[in-house]
Amino acid sequence: MEPDADAALAELLDRVPSLAGRPRQVTELPGGLTNKNFRIELPAGTYVARVASGGSELLAINREHEYLNSVRAANAGVGAPVVEYAPRAGVLVLGYIEGHTYGNPDVARPANLPRVARACKALHRAERFEGDFDMFQIQRRYLDVVTARGIKVPDGYDELGERFSAMEQALAVRREGTVPCNNDLLAANFIDDGSKLWLIDYEYSGNNDPCFELGNIWAECHLSDDALVTLIGEYYGSPLRNKIARAKLLGLAGKYGWTLWGSIQAAVSPIDFDFWSWAMERFEGAAAGLLGHGFDRLLDEVQRDD
Repeated sequence: MEPDADAALAELLDRVPSLAGRPRQVTELPGGLTNKNFRIELPAGTYVARVASGGSELLAINREHEYLNSVRAANAGVGAPVVEYAPRAGVLVLGYIEGHTYGNPDVARPANLPRVARACKALHRAERFEGDFDMFQIQRRYLDVVTARGIKVPDGYDELGERFSAMEQALAVRREGTVPCNNDLLAANFIDDGSKLWLIDYEYSGNNDPCFELGNIWAECHLSDDALVTLIGEYYGSPLRNKIARAKLLGLAGKYGWTLWGSIQAAVSPIDFDFWSWAMERFEGAAAGLLGHGFDRLLDEVQRDD
């Protein structure tokens, strides 16, 4: 970082009691598209400081909920321990987890899919989270933002709206209850310490259909259809056809909704990242699924008994 940035960060961290007034070594960690993450080494141990970036109020992020749900995920044994939340500074301090941060191939490994399912089940049994997460409602919220601000979206986006609505209607026929979900399990949000798989980053956490969690993992980690079948089988005890269809449809819903997230970020985020290409990748995946020959079959299967 530049000297001025170093000084500004030091001043910010001095406003956080658990980090202030003691020797510390600070290293910026990679990743973080709505915040910056720093590894903080203190004499008492090593921590992560998550520093919120501007513009997140447009993205359905509630920082108070992130903090409370991080505590509940930690209590469930799958989230990092929470040390402190300093809302005025916009900083959440967590215990540092030493381990391997996953990439997509790690998630897809046959030996890891049962571990991913077990970690999700443990999170889904946590104390109920603050707030709900429904991608259909959030997509409409994002759409209001891009419309009101004149933000560019991919060509052809609106033409898929009827199919998006058809998914919502089909999924409502056999609506499940909701459980505490992370809702943003990209590969980088899995950390393997060698014996245990941790789930991190609760910015988008909220109570949701468990099949959104599984379908979003399938979509974001580019899992094969066979891997999704395995994941559903490990989670539910059997590869139920209507759950596979449900997860696929919710994975596509995620791609369609996250497209607008990327469009908004491309317009407002101070972070140096190619959000437009990120948005286009999601849009192209959503379009392929929504316009694909198997879409009508998924709508049928999700409404049936297995």
